[in-house]
Amino acid sequence: MGTVVEAANKEAPGSALAQKNPKIVFVLGGPGSGKGTQCAKIVEHFGYTHLSAGDLLRAETKSGSENGTMIQNMINDGKIVPSEVTIKLLERAILENENDKFLIDGFPRNEENRAAFEAVTNVEPEFVLFFDCPEEEMEKRLLGRNQGREDDNIDTIRKRFKVFLESSLPVIEYYDSKGKVRKIDAAKPAEEVFETVKALFTPVSDKAAA
Repeated sequence: MGTVVEAANKEAPGSALAQKNPKIVFVLGGPGSGKGTQCAKIVEHFGYTHLSAGDLLRAETKSGSENGTMIQNMINDGKIVPSEVTIKLLERAILENENDKFLIDGFPRNEENRAAFEAVTNVEPEFVLFFDCPEEEMEKRLLGRNQGREDDNIDTIRKRFKVFLESSLPVIEYYDSKGKVRKIDAAKPAEEVFETVKALFTPVSDKAAA
């Protein structure tokens, strides 16, 4: 059961990920802030690969692998999956992909995730894209969308907001202190939000030419 974590701990000094030296952007924002919509647009316009930590964990549990069974058991027991496990899945997805530009969506979820990612991979993000959206607006969007998600009820939504604020804001503050946070006003319509996002991803030389 400890194989993934052990492997992660052994690789730290000059990890394969550090050797690949990918351009990584962490994408953070509360539930309903529009992260998914904007990530899809960034992928389409700028050729990034979009990785969701949650999707990778779900895919691994469905794969029937030893790792997947361990993750499922931990979730069933109400335990938090160790950071190293999620990081190994992210690392594998990046190394197996020929692209060198990645959006990592919904990760790091907390300071422990962040510290573990940098320790295990020896890689820091290029920057952090933070979709800042008022709670009332996110609430309205989540209640208005009809995706059949059981967790889109008012009590659960408010709990998710609370968890996001308590766990993710310290990550944002840490990267902000290093000048790496790009804060986006995500309360605007999606097209307007993307105009702001686009400016962050357009190379300086292209802006000059325009």
